Amino acid sequence: MRSSAVDNGLRTGVTFGIVIVTMFLIGFTVTGAGLIGKLFGASDSATPSLMFYSLFMILIGMWAGASASPRPLTEADTFKRALISGLVAGLVSGAIAAVIGFIFGDLSANKIDPRTYLPSVSPDSIKLFLFNQTPLMGSLTLLALMTVSAAVSAALSFFFRSNHWLKNKSGETSNAARGFFQSAGLNRVLQSQYASYVFWAITAVVLIILPRVWGSYWNYVFGTVGIYIILGLGLNIITGWAGQLVIGYVAFFAIGAYTFALLTAPEPHHLTVNFWVALALGVLVAGISGLLIGLPILNLRGDYLAIVTLGFAEIIRILLKSDLMTDYTAGPRGIRDIGGPTILGKPFVSDVDFMYVIIVAVLAVTFIAHRLRNSRTGKAWFAINLDETVARATGINAFGSKLLALSLSAAVAGLAGALFASRNQFTGPDDHALMVSINVICLVIVGGIGNIPGVFLGAFALKGLPEILRETESYRLLIFGVLLVIMMRLRPEGFLPARRPELEKHAAQTPSGKEA
Repeated sequence: MRSSAVDNGLRTGVTFGIVIVTMFLIGFTVTGAGLIGKLFGASDSATPSLMFYSLFMILIGMWAGASASPRPLTEADTFKRALISGLVAGLVSGAIAAVIGFIFGDLSANKIDPRTYLPSVSPDSIKLFLFNQTPLMGSLTLLALMTVSAAVSAALSFFFRSNHWLKNKSGETSNAARGFFQSAGLNRVLQSQYASYVFWAITAVVLIILPRVWGSYWNYVFGTVGIYIILGLGLNIITGWAGQLVIGYVAFFAIGAYTFALLTAPEPHHLTVNFWVALALGVLVAGISGLLIGLPILNLRGDYLAIVTLGFAEIIRILLKSDLMTDYTAGPRGIRDIGGPTILGKPFVSDVDFMYVIIVAVLAVTFIAHRLRNSRTGKAWFAINLDETVARATGINAFGSKLLALSLSAAVAGLAGALFASRNQFTGPDDHALMVSINVICLVIVGGIGNIPGVFLGAFALKGLPEILRETESYRLLIFGVLLVIMMRLRPEGFLPARRPELEKHAAQTPSGKEA
């Protein structure tokens, strides 16, 4: 049964009203207005201008109206129904926000500071929320702004969705673009070996030039993104392909980092092992730790692996932070002066040089992951992920395959840890908190679990964008949570969902060449 326009508007209005109030209570209305100001080239300031805040609230109202506007699928979806839905959504969301704004405005007018309980609700943020007016006038302005913007957006949304001329033009444009990309001539060009050479040549030139023109800050940012891409590719092996959830993935990252650091740093063991030898040993030790932790638990069913690895990661972190381990791991103060790479006697310790090292490592791990995905071992992992019982029945050694996946995944994490320690020339217990695992799991899920390009997208979205939009740094956990909820609702398989691997087809041929 179709819901009425009022019901649809009420649901949308309550949802957006709660969203607006939440943003106000955590201070995101000020941050959002500041981001709008940055888009227009405004200078940074603690309190954004009223114009940018108004534009921010108008965008939220328009989002509410577009969400409330029905899609014109039947004759019952009239312009009047869309307009009513938008008006109700704007009225309800605006009324909720106005009530909260009036309450806090009255408290501020009576010299009551709510920051005792809500640190982000400052008098300046309350004043901005009420458009620099009195509590009553500011609340009415907020109500009117949300109502008008939601109604206009709902009407425009319905018009664009129902206009046959626009639909026909968009369909023609889409068909033309699809025809161009599916044309035989273009496919012939793209499939030629020369196109592949040109693509890789352009990629190589870009990767060589960018680190030299980015500057130190952006080399550091994208170096961090590259390290998380390596971590994501490693987690993809055990979680995305073999289907085994590993929460304590940071443990292997820490083992690789500390193994490399202890072998190359002058303190605490006075060892100065060659970079490449130490790197190989860090990868090896991390892989062996994955093998040892997997031996007793990979025959179990359920989420035992997730729980055990979580406990293992906490044990590693506590041991690294313990004063009792100071003589062995430098304890809470961490390890300093970690060695960097040298090639033919030339040290690669500058930000540009190390960016090249990270790029090569990302390309190498990507190549290995791609080869593994299309190998017989990769197909065995996919079979176990889909149905372990059926996989066993077809002769797949499920225990051995999962153990191999965990060991390879741990080894890749060890590589990322070694690069991380060498790039920073320091590593400590705080660098290997559980949040690292959460970040990697989030980027794999958001990008598209089981998909290699999805790891790149997830790493750029969750590690690169927070650095570009530094104003949102304080809301990283909130953004992660909201993003995961949205992904689970709208795209549960991620932005770039992985395709199921194609089975090899062996068609029986008759002597004449026709299928039997």
